[in-house]
Amino acid sequence: MLLVVLGLTLLGFVMIYSASSISAITEDSNSASYLFDQIVFAVIGIAVGFVLWKIVPYGFWGTRAIWVVWGLAIALLLLTAVMGIAALGAQRWLVIGPISLQPSEFAKIAIVLMAAYQFSGLRAGASDMRQFIVSILVTVAIPTFFLYSTQSDLGTTAIIAVGIIAVMWFGEVPLRVMLIFLGALLVFAVLAVALSSYRSDRFLFLNPWNDGEGGYGKGYQLVHSYYAIAEGGIFGVGLGNSREKYLYLPESETDFIFSIICEERGLIGALIVIVAFLVLLWAGMRIARAARDDFGSMVAGAITIMLVFQAFLNIGCAIGVFPTTGKPLPFISSGGSSLIASFMMVGIVLSVSEDGAASRETPERRRENLRVIRAK
Repeated sequence: MLLVVLGLTLLGFVMIYSASSISAITEDSNSASYLFDQIVFAVIGIAVGFVLWKIVPYGFWGTRAIWVVWGLAIALLLLTAVMGIAALGAQRWLVIGPISLQPSEFAKIAIVLMAAYQFSGLRAGASDMRQFIVSILVTVAIPTFFLYSTQSDLGTTAIIAVGIIAVMWFGEVPLRVMLIFLGALLVFAVLAVALSSYRSDRFLFLNPWNDGEGGYGKGYQLVHSYYAIAEGGIFGVGLGNSREKYLYLPESETDFIFSIICEERGLIGALIVIVAFLVLLWAGMRIARAARDDFGSMVAGAITIMLVFQAFLNIGCAIGVFPTTGKPLPFISSGGSSLIASFMMVGIVLSVSEDGAASRETPERRRENLRVIRAK
């Protein structure tokens, strides 16, 4: 897991510099300004992730302390709804002094950890079914709907939903209950799209050239993503030689950085990124299976699946499989909140691995635990 995360982060540095250099110059900034910012965010994220890995045991999230973390995340969401900064058509950013952050990136972690805490309590008999349902509604469902409604963020809502499904799966929730939950999610998704022209318009991804302006209207961004992918071919046009980054493809260093990877590094580079995230998924699943208890398994499994799902959601948007959601590619896209949150998630998963490894019984430990009884 560490090797994959390191590789993706270094690739992100290279591709952010390539994809953002022209935008930075047009903004009268240094051509490497986006890269410098990303390095700073990476240092912060690595430091926080290391603390969560080596200092904070994963069992911390299974205590009442989770309520403090959850409360802080909800408070940030409330502040964003009241005094957040609107950009790119959504009010998702919160500016506190010199710090600008996207609270939803951290709230999704807190909400899924709270879901694992609630399911763990139910399995342990700490709450009955009625208490559990009320707790889930108050701590998971309502905050997620609030995030969706105030920030118009269906992408993050979907990521949280996938994390909750993973918690249910690792928590061995009966299949019938999971199917009911999936049915409710499907109905919600259909209504969310049908009742919002803002989202229904994004179904132009099925044919972005048919946007009423021949591909120069709302389909413009996806059309140029296609151009970038097609231009790259198998081996790419070469690092730094992208044409679409010359202000043709909007958000080329964030939401559509995968398209620039395809253009400059070709199909080979794109497959390397996809395989890297699949290896990350495999590593996370191994950690979840080897966890010491059910709570650790739910935490590691859900966070890993949530992280990898976001990656493939971003890739799917870039290649036109999903409508554009505005979610960054973990470890690669430019953006401080996303990068720090991604390192936090890796730190939590590694803390499960650390505890699981420490609790495994080695031959030496078995010999130390032997108790020989001599019969008289």
